[in-house]
Amino acid sequence: MSLQVQNANNVKIYTVSGSKGSRSIPDWLARRNKKALKNDLEWRHRIELIQDFEFPEASLKIKTTNDGNFAVATGVYKPQMRVFEFAEMSMKFDRHTDAENVDFQLLSDDWTKSVLLQADRSVEFHSQGGIHYRTRIPKFGRSLTYHYPSCDLLITASSNEVYRLNLEQGRFLNPLVTDGEMANGGGINCGEINPAHLLYGCGTDSGTVEFWDLRVRGRVGILAPTIPDSVASIAGDSLKISSLKFRNDGLTMAVGTSTGHVLMYDLRSNIPLYVKDHQYGYPIKSLHFHEGTQGEDGKSKVISTDCKIIKIWNREDGKNFTSIEPSNDINDVCPVGDSGLMFVANEGIQMQSYYIPSLGPAPKWCSFLDNLTEELEENPVQSIYDDYKFVSRKELANLGLDHLIGSAVLKPYMHGFFIDLRLYEKARAIANPFGYQDFKEREARDRVAKEAGSRIRATTKLPKVNKQLAAKMLSNEAKARKKAVKEGQEPSAAGSALKDERFADLFTNPDFEVDEDTTEFKLLNPVQSTKKPSYRIVGDDEMEDAGSESGSEPSDVDSDEDLVRISNYKKPEKKSGKNKDAITSIRSGVKDRKRIPKMEVLKQRMNQSHAASGPSRSQASRSFSDRLAREQQTENNISRSTSGGMEMTFSLNKKKGQSRQQPASGGKRTSTGDRRERRSAGRNTIRNL
Repeated sequence: MSLQVQNANNVKIYTVSGSKGSRSIPDWLARRNKKALKNDLEWRHRIELIQDFEFPEASLKIKTTNDGNFAVATGVYKPQMRVFEFAEMSMKFDRHTDAENVDFQLLSDDWTKSVLLQADRSVEFHSQGGIHYRTRIPKFGRSLTYHYPSCDLLITASSNEVYRLNLEQGRFLNPLVTDGEMANGGGINCGEINPAHLLYGCGTDSGTVEFWDLRVRGRVGILAPTIPDSVASIAGDSLKISSLKFRNDGLTMAVGTSTGHVLMYDLRSNIPLYVKDHQYGYPIKSLHFHEGTQGEDGKSKVISTDCKIIKIWNREDGKNFTSIEPSNDINDVCPVGDSGLMFVANEGIQMQSYYIPSLGPAPKWCSFLDNLTEELEENPVQSIYDDYKFVSRKELANLGLDHLIGSAVLKPYMHGFFIDLRLYEKARAIANPFGYQDFKEREARDRVAKEAGSRIRATTKLPKVNKQLAAKMLSNEAKARKKAVKEGQEPSAAGSALKDERFADLFTNPDFEVDEDTTEFKLLNPVQSTKKPSYRIVGDDEMEDAGSESGSEPSDVDSDEDLVRISNYKKPEKKSGKNKDAITSIRSGVKDRKRIPKMEVLKQRMNQSHAASGPSRSQASRSFSDRLAREQQTENNISRSTSGGMEMTFSLNKKKGQSRQQPASGGKRTSTGDRRERRSAGRNTIRNL
């Protein structure tokens, strides 16, 4: 099951019943040729708040009883009246009449006593058993109103008189004669009694509203509503009063005109409080004041209706609340008390029921609507056209079915044709035999992509512009966080520059991309800080060759032929204590080489060759002032001759604060032999210089 839901002005409106009547059925698909009900998805997914809430052709009027237990409606064809019981949520009975109904009134609190104004100038009185009495009026009637204190039935017709039929005496009394002009078949369109002080008002074809006091049977006032000049110039003298409604407070009155305007009045003034325009230009058919829960904004509502739209707006300021536009023309609207449920009589077969939770709660007899509407919101269900496929003439030619044009197989519609879905699938399979295989491959790719997208990925998506800069920034941020955690501090809460809107163009605009191959970049960055490269593990022979080359030709160390970078190599852990001493030792090279990774020995020898050949990378990256200050602090004096010779004078004083290195295990001091070996290694280094 599913419910159609509208969301006009952010107000949810649920179509509880009547959605089937709003569906357009192709004339070439007759009802008798429909599938069995078990195969009709729409029938299986239908929702009927009240069973058989429909008429064979159209519904004309609908009202609820004063006790709130029944609904009475009239419709065609054949002309009939139907009574629906809310407790059973079904139709109680139907009763046929001889003519179409124009209006009716319920004389009792339930359905047992009613009076019907028919289109053949007859007035029928119905009791529980059937028609009780029938009489006729001189002119064609337009509306009925019942005055309870005097038992007068007031009938407006196509004349300037309001007929009075006294039900206590059983006879007609003197009519109320209005000032309405009778030119062009004018008359009185509507009548209404104020529920507070029983003032009777009637709207005429001459565009006036007359007020009568039925106690003295005299007119107490005439109101001539005014509409905007732009509309009045178009309407001319054809402005008519089509509907009228009083509020329970006795002072507020709403007037509907034939031009589609609603005027709100205070009876103490002849100037309207405001004017509402339906924008369609059709006569206003009904007006209702709805108190309910006074909505979410705490204001009572007004429900105005023409044949196209139902508008709900605030009574105080006229601000629009929501609107409903059924697919069929509207004949009458009946709110169910002050609840959020509303019945609509229309030109379709089914009478429509709308539920607006924000307007009021559901009635007591269908309180389940509050929970049902949220669970059964509209879902796509199969419709009549789901069994057919719309194709254009070009698609027919591609499928090889253009020879069927003009036959009963193709149903012309707009710029194409409707074809049976099964025939279309067979023709497409013949025209494209590999279509199913392509479909399976596409589905498999989509499934794999969906599963891959659900995996947890630790990588960060880099921008398309300045990828290296972004990767460097992310690496620095990760190191800073790791360092803060290691030192027991809280990581910085500052946001990343990648997410900062101020630097958005740096990673999105190609004009800001950094070109590292330009001369300007190399001048500003003479030594780039990159990740330390990883190298493959070489054999003993290769390591010996590399060591000999590093001692004789330092310039060849950086050759790519001797070093091979690898991406997935884990950096070896730093050695401490005795291993460090063994690395710096020359005499114990064979003994210590077994305990040190060969790759690390190769890198250290290369570093020694770099130190011998020129300044280190860290020194080269320093500014000139820093290097000058560093040379002034050292005690070494270097002098060069014009012939290329160099002389260096230095002292071997130990630096202050330097402690002797201790082995990693045991914490014991090194032996005398180890210290002697280190001193010998130092002398050998000096001799080489």
